[in-house]
Amino acid sequence: MKIFQVEKPLVATNRIEGMKHKHLQVVRDGKTKMVAVDSVGASPGDWVLCVGSSAAREAAGSKEYPSDLTIVGIIDNWSEE
Repeated sequence: MKIFQVEKPLVATNRIEGMKHKHLQVVRDGKTKMVAVDSVGASPGDWVLCVGSSAAREAAGSKEYPSDLTIVGIIDNWSEE
């Protein structure tokens, strides 16, 4: 798992069928920005736990889901060091 901070939602209305209506978030790890599937309802500014690879697909709902980063938890108390 990795720690990221949610920057903002990402709206992509034109998607492949397999993505359905999953929420997407722009997250950052330092200066690197990535897009993550939001399986927990995170908000901008939240610090979150993310999983990648096959764990990301399963956390998003299916082994066939096209995700390589999924938010699986919101951290209650965290300060960036």
